[in-house]
Amino acid sequence: MEFKKTIRPEKVIQFGEGAFLRGFADWMLQIINEKSNFNGSVVVVQPIEKGMCDRLSEQNCVYTHIIRGVEGVENKVIDVISRCVKPYDDYEEYLKLAENADFRFVISNTTEAGISYRGEDRLSDTPPASFPAKLTALLHRRYELGLKGFIFLPCELIDKNGENLKKIILQYADEWNLGEGFKQWLERENTFCNTLVDRIVTGYPKDEEIDLGYTDNMVNTSEYFHLWVIEGPKCILDEIPLDKAGLNVIVTDNLEMYRTRKVRILNGAHTSLVPYAMLKGFDTVKSCVDDPEMLRYIKKCIFDEIIPTLDLPEKELIDYANSVLERFANPYIKHYLSSIALNCVSKFKVRVLPSIIEYIKRFDKMPETLLFAFYSLIKFYKTDMANDDAEVIGFMKKASVKEILASEKLWGQDLSFLYNEVVKYENK
Repeated sequence: MEFKKTIRPEKVIQFGEGAFLRGFADWMLQIINEKSNFNGSVVVVQPIEKGMCDRLSEQNCVYTHIIRGVEGVENKVIDVISRCVKPYDDYEEYLKLAENADFRFVISNTTEAGISYRGEDRLSDTPPASFPAKLTALLHRRYELGLKGFIFLPCELIDKNGENLKKIILQYADEWNLGEGFKQWLERENTFCNTLVDRIVTGYPKDEEIDLGYTDNMVNTSEYFHLWVIEGPKCILDEIPLDKAGLNVIVTDNLEMYRTRKVRILNGAHTSLVPYAMLKGFDTVKSCVDDPEMLRYIKKCIFDEIIPTLDLPEKELIDYANSVLERFANPYIKHYLSSIALNCVSKFKVRVLPSIIEYIKRFDKMPETLLFAFYSLIKFYKTDMANDDAEVIGFMKKASVKEILASEKLWGQDLSFLYNEVVKYENK
């Protein structure tokens, strides 16, 4: 694709060149550049040896992002990435990023496994294998130069992602004997934000022909909905004016309520739906919301039994729930129930069971639809459709409803008190 690229000062280091960050953070930064005086570009670091940076560089790091949904279709050319750096090809070029005082933000999406400790990593490695170890080396170079640190906005889907990243970096600082001065600088000059991200990014449209009028081998697609909750000081908006660009970004001192809202409503609706829907022969989320009976079921789960257990303002919860149903109905997203069905037991424990327990506690009665979902989960595991750990599948297949509910290993508590309410669906 031929496109005149805008040259801007490099202000963001981004670990990860995959579809999600290009359709989420980079798309947002493009809008911020258009609607505010941010005037910043991104240097992408390829965090693993093999990636997509060569393909991105071949088209001068410019690509088209297409947003699609019931709202319509919107194309935007993204030119916010200035260049790519590959530590496995040129480690010194990577470490040189520490020298630029304009860099203020580090954004990452290295998968859930990316923020993890690897004991074999050393400062002398070129590069160290793990993402936190690579960062520790970069931060140490920055410290030695006497420059300010960074504001970290990790997008990995783990709880307390910023805190965990900082903890591992401090662990490397101790093990590599980088000194108290470095550790104090880490604490004083760097801000590690916990974040929650929410957007379905569907990546390159492999099975479709999209005529842009030009060739773009890095075209990216997503839904319209986006949400970035950042747990950190409001003053970061002075440096990156996310609030000035009309984006769905929340900076808060506590993101837990937003995480709970997403896990209970969006993820909880998925997990309540999947076993029942698959038992009835449905294959995608959209096919369920297109069916009047299944749509009633989903709505009862969300509006009648999940939302009443949450503490955010009711209008906010209802607006979010309605947006979730719109996302489920997106004609451009084929979300297969079989892919959501992976590890359904552990998902049910985290996503649905807390709503059941809280509902009983608040209203002193049983949430019938969610308990029917629980029964459907048990019935689903008696079939050959379940996709889970072999031990879990073996137990669920052979055990009675009573034994399953009593399993503290599965649920973290004895749920025998739910037996009468769950088993009543057995003969219906």
